[in-house]
Amino acid sequence: MKKAKTIVSQGQQVLVAALKAARKDAGLSQQELADRLRLQQSFIARTESGGRRIDLRELVIYCRAMGADPHSILKQVADATPDDELIG
Repeated sequence: MKKAKTIVSQGQQVLVAALKAARKDAGLSQQELADRLRLQQSFIARTESGGRRIDLRELVIYCRAMGADPHSILKQVADATPDDELIG
């Protein structure tokens, strides 16, 4: 079994990239997405830079605000996460 060696796993990197791509595909700036979510733009920036992790509930809400499919984004993360990777 493989333990992730960094705080930012491959799966996390893919999540961040997928969220940023979905936002851009929706034609939204970070500020416009933040406005939809009633958050500060810095929340979006920290999420997209990998400085803040989001939980599954937040992922669904985030995707709905962009008109993105959370299943598609989660599949990208699942595909990028090695089968033998451990938590911690």
